[in-house]
Amino acid sequence: MVQIGTMQSGKVIDENERTYFVQIDGVTFALSKNEIIKPLKLGSNFKGFIYENDKHRMKITRNAPEVGIDKYAWGTVVGSKFDLGVFVDIGLPDKDIAVSMDDLPSMNSLWPNTGDKLMISLEIDKKNRIWGKLADKEIFHAISQPVTSSKMKNTNVNITVTNPKLKGTEVISDHFNLGFIDKSEQDEEPRLGQQLKGRVIGVRPNKTLYLSIRPRGYEVMDEDAQMIKTILENTIGNKLMFTDKSSPEEIKKFFGISKAQFKRAVGRLLKQNIIRINSDNIELINKDL
Repeated sequence: MVQIGTMQSGKVIDENERTYFVQIDGVTFALSKNEIIKPLKLGSNFKGFIYENDKHRMKITRNAPEVGIDKYAWGTVVGSKFDLGVFVDIGLPDKDIAVSMDDLPSMNSLWPNTGDKLMISLEIDKKNRIWGKLADKEIFHAISQPVTSSKMKNTNVNITVTNPKLKGTEVISDHFNLGFIDKSEQDEEPRLGQQLKGRVIGVRPNKTLYLSIRPRGYEVMDEDAQMIKTILENTIGNKLMFTDKSSPEEIKKFFGISKAQFKRAVGRLLKQNIIRINSDNIELINKDL
């Protein structure tokens, strides 16, 4: 049996207006003429990547994907099926590769979404079908680069989730640095393959990154401050009957934030001379800032 998912050589045995036909060990594969610049001669040899496309037609292409058997590369998730798994685009024009649900997280909420990235290789089952095989921890360690600089602290890095775990999330950066996000440093659990921006909060003894995906304090404060300013702008008299003596319950009910967030936001607005604090209210004094 010809092993699909590999590079193979065969003989050009026929052609029509759009297609060459290449025979390998008695099996005929279709080759699109759109790939070929210089016409092929009947009887000549052609080497390409062979596969069965989504319409169960045997195909051969010179544009071999980066992914292969025991060869790992990134692919993009293009869909999912609840009782099967997810489908990954590896660059073939008419074939997406299935990653079995058996290899995905047990919680469907942690399955990759369309557009997420998975590092996979190819494996062939007993029925000569191609499946995607997820890279495991050993593979990511093998391709990773150790963190050699402590100056990365507080910098932003682009990361991809490689393993969502109960105690936190394992990731790899665009520069192939491994990282870990503790539960306390994420507001919600990222899904497998999700691409995120992380903030470096430390370098671990094993030369991997300790990361956070929670917003910095001033970023949260900016958002809350803008909300309070907008409410003041749309309130008659541009005053709100709140001060730092207001109860946490009143603040939470009205603004939807904690008292600590409220005080930080008010402090920022005060520092920027956008509001003033009176005995029983805060007042907008500068709408233009």
